[in-house]
Amino acid sequence: MAKSAAAEFRQGGMTGYFRLAHGATAQALAEARPDLDRVALAQALHDYHRDLGTLDGHTEAALAQLAHPASRVVVTGQQAGALTGPAYAVHKGADAALLARQLHTDQRPVVAVYWVASQDHDAAEVASTTLLDRAETLHRLTLDVPAGVPVGRVPWRPEWTAQVHALLDAFDGPAEHVAAVRRRIDAALAGGGSYADVFARLLHGLLAPAGLLVLDPLYPALARLMAPALARELRDPLASSAAIEAAAAQLERDGFTPQLRRPPGATNLFVEEDDGQRHLLRVDGPRLFTETRSYTREDLLALLDADPSRLTPAAGLRPVVQDTLLPTLAFVVGPGEIAYGAQLQGVYPLHGLQQPLLWPRLSVTWLEPPVARLLRRLEAGAAQVQADPEGVLGRALARERGAAAAAQGRLEALNTELQALSTELGALDPTLAGAAERTRTRTLARVTHLQRLATRALARAEDERSGQLTRLKRHLLPGGVPQERELNFLTFLLKHGETPLRQLLSLPPGWQGELEIP
Repeated sequence: MAKSAAAEFRQGGMTGYFRLAHGATAQALAEARPDLDRVALAQALHDYHRDLGTLDGHTEAALAQLAHPASRVVVTGQQAGALTGPAYAVHKGADAALLARQLHTDQRPVVAVYWVASQDHDAAEVASTTLLDRAETLHRLTLDVPAGVPVGRVPWRPEWTAQVHALLDAFDGPAEHVAAVRRRIDAALAGGGSYADVFARLLHGLLAPAGLLVLDPLYPALARLMAPALARELRDPLASSAAIEAAAAQLERDGFTPQLRRPPGATNLFVEEDDGQRHLLRVDGPRLFTETRSYTREDLLALLDADPSRLTPAAGLRPVVQDTLLPTLAFVVGPGEIAYGAQLQGVYPLHGLQQPLLWPRLSVTWLEPPVARLLRRLEAGAAQVQADPEGVLGRALARERGAAAAAQGRLEALNTELQALSTELGALDPTLAGAAERTRTRTLARVTHLQRLATRALARAEDERSGQLTRLKRHLLPGGVPQERELNFLTFLLKHGETPLRQLLSLPPGWQGELEIP
C-alpha cells in the first residue's frame, strides 16, 4: 500500500520534498519578499472588490495592510463550488484568517487571501452541493454548469437563482435562521456577474470580518500582474513538467503515489480559445499546439499581452503563479494539495522563487446536538463512525445487551488460550509449532470476521427499528463521503444561526477534530 504524503508531512517527514518543515512559521517569517509591488497589488484588489461590490471597511483595512512594504500573505484557495461548496472550502478560508491573525504584527502585517479558482473548468466539481435539514432530509442542489468553460466566464443564470430559492423554501430549519442565510445568499446573487463572483461574495460575507480578502485571478488587473510569470514559463514550457516528473519518479522510489503526472509534450499551461473552452498547451519540437490549433511563441506572447487572462496555469504551475503575485508566507492546503506540493519544489526556482510554507488546513467535523448525544451513548467519535458506522453501532448494541460473543474481551481471551495451546503443542512436538501458530491466526481471523458479521447484523436490525444508523450516516457520511467533503457549511447556519461561524473563528489555526454545536 502506498504511503500518504500528507500524513508523512504532518508527522515531520518528507524533508526531501519540501523546503520548509511542517509548522516552521518562524523560519517562514524570517524570509522577506521585497521584490513585489505591493501597492500595485493592493490597487488591483481594490478595483476587483469595487467591481464585485465588496469594497467595505473590512476590505479597505486588509488592503491597507497588504500595501505595507513588509506585508506577507497567508493564502488558500478552492474551486468556486455551488453556495460555497463542501464545508472544507469555508474551513480553509477560516484557517487562513486564523493563521494570519496569529502571525500578524503592525511592523509586518500578515493578510489572509482566498484564491477563487475561477480559471478552473471542471464543471462536475463545482455544480452540486448538499445540505441536511432539521428533519434529516438531504437536499442536493445541482446546477447545469457548462463543461470545459472557466467558471469565472460562466454568467450566473436566473434559473439557478430559482433553484436556490426552491431549496431554501423546502429546507426544514428555524425560520429566523433560514431567513438570515437567505439574505446572505440574495446579497451575493444581487451583484450578478459570474458563477465565481457569487462564490466570492458568499465567502466574503462569511469571512471578511475575520480579515479575509478574496481574489479572482481572471480579473483583468490581477491577470496583468501575473502575465510576466506566464511569459517566463513560455520561454521553456516543458521545464516545469520535467521537474514535476523527476519528483514523481523519486516519490515512486520512496513508496508514494504521485498526484501529478505530465505526459510527454504536456506543458503546465492552458489556452482559452475562441470557443470559450480551456485547452491544454502541448509542445512537439518547435511546435506549440492544442487539440484544435497550433501556435508560435510569438502568438502566445501576443495573446498574453492582449488579454493575459486567456493563458492560465495548470495544477502544476498554479501555486507558483500565485506566489509570484503574492508575498506568500504560508499556503493553507488540504491533503491532496500537500501531495501536489511534494512535486513542486523544483518548479519554484524556474521562476526565481522558493516554495513557501505549506500549512495543513484546519479540519472540523460538526456534531449537532442529537448526533453528539448518540455518539456519547455509543462511546465513539465521529471519525470511528466514518470509518465503520455499522461496526460502531453494532458493538455498542452488543455491549448494551451483554452479548459476550461479540465482545473484544472474548476475542482477546480466545487469543490468550490459543497462544498457550500453541506453546504447549510446540513443547510436545516442535514440528507442530508452525502449524499450531497458523491455526491460531486463521481461527482468530475467522472469529473476528464472524463477530463483524454479527455486530453489523445488530446494527442493521436496530436501524430498521430506530433509524440510528441512517441518522449517523446522514450527518457524518452523507452520500458515503466524510461530512466536511460533502455537506455545505451553510447547513449549520441554516439550523443554528451564526453560532457555528463564531465557533469556527475561535479555533486555533490548524485545529483538527470534532466540534459540538451547543
